Amino acid sequence: MASVLAYVAAVLVALWGVAHAIPTRQVIAGFAPIEPDNRRVLTQEWLAEAFTMWGLAAIVVVATLEGSGTSVAAWVYRAVAGLLLGLAVLTSVTGARTAVIWFKICPVLLTASAVLLLVASFL
Repeated sequence: MASVLAYVAAVLVALWGVAHAIPTRQVIAGFAPIEPDNRRVLTQEWLAEAFTMWGLAAIVVVATLEGSGTSVAAWVYRAVAGLLLGLAVLTSVTGARTAVIWFKICPVLLTASAVLLLVASFL
């Protein structure tokens, strides 16, 4: 059961990374007019979150494949859950305070994924 929960969390996080990468150009265009350097920084930060999501998902998948049910996998799940919760809090006090629905969904999705990983870590 721990493996299933971990894989579900990884898939949610990876798909959320895709959801960040695909609309990058549209998101940045929403800030127009914007200086080229500021556009580059916004693009970098927007894509950095996508890469973070993919990296966290990959770490969870590798930990699960190599040792689901071990103490190492449990601690990996807890560490990733902690980072996801940190990102959820950050988003809650920044982007989620805007009218954009996707920013409001983000803390919920990240928290749900963190909860799945925490439960998996104790099974």
